[in-house]
Amino acid sequence: MLEMNPEIVCQIIQRAREFQSKETVVLPDAPFSPGDDLAIQTLADHADDMTYREVKDAIDDLEPDQQVVLVALMWLGRGDYDIEEWSAALEEAESNWTERTSDYILATPLVADYLLEGLDLHDYTCD
Repeated sequence: MLEMNPEIVCQIIQRAREFQSKETVVLPDAPFSPGDDLAIQTLADHADDMTYREVKDAIDDLEPDQQVVLVALMWLGRGDYDIEEWSAALEEAESNWTERTSDYILATPLVADYLLEGLDLHDYTCD
């Protein structure tokens, strides 16, 4: 069971697509954990970008447990875990949570696709 409103995830997916579809956004290979400095350095170049600010603020405004769900969904959609390992994904995401989790999420290439796939594996869709 998904411990978060799927509509919130869909809104974040939409905003992430808008941000990452910009030509000036070049992301490195996916960071390994929410604390990776590479992600923060990369996203610092976009701090004045309103689209970036909107999606970052939307993620930052979530409770930490909801941010954990987002990371676990991303990992699920990326294939790091399968649906039977959902609890393990949540545990791993919780143990890696930091105040910079939004930077980690946004520095992940294809994050919107991964989140969408994670939702799909939970039988939710974004309409």
